[in-house]
Amino acid sequence: MSPTLADEIRSRLGELSPAERKVARVLLAGYPSAVFETVATIAERAGVSAPTVLRCASRLGYRGFPDLQAALRSELDARNASPITLYTVAGTPKHEGAEAPQDAAATQLGKRSSLVRQAVAQTFDEVAAHEFEDAVGLLADPRRRVHVAGGRFTHLMAEYLGLHLMQFRDRVSFLPHKDVERTSFLTQLARRDVTVLFDYRRYEADKTLIAELARERGGKVVVFTDPWLSPAAAHADVVFITQVSSDSPYDSLVPALAVVEALVAAVLDRIGGSGHERMKEAERVARRTGLL
Repeated sequence: MSPTLADEIRSRLGELSPAERKVARVLLAGYPSAVFETVATIAERAGVSAPTVLRCASRLGYRGFPDLQAALRSELDARNASPITLYTVAGTPKHEGAEAPQDAAATQLGKRSSLVRQAVAQTFDEVAAHEFEDAVGLLADPRRRVHVAGGRFTHLMAEYLGLHLMQFRDRVSFLPHKDVERTSFLTQLARRDVTVLFDYRRYEADKTLIAELARERGGKVVVFTDPWLSPAAAHADVVFITQVSSDSPYDSLVPALAVVEALVAAVLDRIGGSGHERMKEAERVARRTGLL
């Protein structure tokens, strides 16, 4: 997965002059919309001259400011890609006529296996240890309520996380679907709440609003998203960026699932004996009521 323009700017801050760093910080502070401002506007906000803005773009590796803006447009096109557009870009799969069906299947499985392993490895390499630790601490804190929510497909990730947490800790809930129930739920968000959101392209506006509302109430927010970053990430205390590389029109959620499972294991380990006792009690209740 290619780095975003914001990633490139951050990685090259050390190469910029003090005046150029002011430009870079203006671009990052209002990213991505600030990049589409005029050179004069950016210069005024940064307190530098227009030529300094142009030099900053050049120092970042672009032929000029319009070239930098064009790079961002391409990035945003990718950010908003849908399965339909990805299918169009990928084109119709080609089949080798001389290859036996079982050989073709083995080739496809090999390619997909390599792609998945690479995406999972890259995701774990890029997860910041301190952010993982912060998330574990929040989800293991018995004084906090935990709320989870996802999107069209990622609600499956949210349920997977939530159902595991419910087995060894109290006060875990899913965002209700019905309007009245959801409104009541969001009205009750409070300072000791942790809201975990899964939001991948194409992003859903309600996830950003939920994150914003949770932060306004003083609560903590954890966001799982892709390399293009959900707008909800701007309101998050912890952001898990997971790779979505796939050879199909659909983004892969395998790396996200891997991080979720690592998080569940770490939270259970942090909770310790009380979590184990909760699991045993839940199993006793389930057996007694015929649910197991």
